[in-house]
Amino acid sequence: MPHNSVTIPALGTLLTAMVTPFTKDGAVDYRQAAELATKLVDEGCDGLVVTGTTGETSTLSDEENLGMFRAVKEAVGDRAAIIAGTGTNDTAHSVHLSQQAAALGVDGLLLVTPYYNKPSQAGVRAHFETVASSTDVPVMLYDIPGRSSIPIEPETMIRLAQHPNIVAVKDAKADFMAASRVMAETDLDFYSGDDGLILPWMSLGAVGLVGVTTHVATRRFRELIDAVNANDLETARKINFGLLPIVRATMTRVQGAVAAKQILKWQGVLPNSIVRLPLVEPDEAEIETIREDLAEAGLVFS
Repeated sequence: MPHNSVTIPALGTLLTAMVTPFTKDGAVDYRQAAELATKLVDEGCDGLVVTGTTGETSTLSDEENLGMFRAVKEAVGDRAAIIAGTGTNDTAHSVHLSQQAAALGVDGLLLVTPYYNKPSQAGVRAHFETVASSTDVPVMLYDIPGRSSIPIEPETMIRLAQHPNIVAVKDAKADFMAASRVMAETDLDFYSGDDGLILPWMSLGAVGLVGVTTHVATRRFRELIDAVNANDLETARKINFGLLPIVRATMTRVQGAVAAKQILKWQGVLPNSIVRLPLVEPDEAEIETIREDLAEAGLVFS
């Protein structure tokens, strides 16, 4: 069935891949997570990805991951789709986490391509199908070869689209030709996984964004997506150009979680910018560059 861009996607259109706040002693701060989730939804997010890459999922315990799902679901689950990052490079572990997340009532699962193992495309397909079959929760595939070292090939994605629970793709590959083919041949909802590419993605038929910069400029991204959906390309372009320095500050100077937490601290949203090793907070030179980018967009913090 061809992609239907008119249908409102069940998983939302503006999703923030949330950071995981920590206390000063390094524990997960579930209260801050709930407050951040509420702020993001108040400002225009209709979906949240909890403990994805930006949520530092790879250094969280299962209990911490589940605690984050629970905290965010309780805070805003009646107002936004809650997507749980339950994908790992271990199929059995991914099944376990997914089933635990499903029991908490999440609205979707984000499953990243298995990293490090470098499976064949047959292995990639078997992994996703096994995890998707383990619950009744809708699945968003996460195609990010820059981290996983392998892509999900178009043929694989087209086959995966036949699974009733696999409904969406977060694309951080930016192969527009490959994605266009998949959109043309399936009814998968595509989401830009690159903050700076939301406009070209939506022009091809993507339904929205799973972003990090959306922590910092939530309302602007909401306006951009709404402008595209209203066929107001002039307004969308203007907003997009204005967002570019913020995207640069958040996504290119240091790792996304590191930058997002630093800026959220400057904004007074989080009390600290603590990350877990092997991530470290930005040094003075990096902080200065981030400040310069933000100032270009009119965001100045003391």
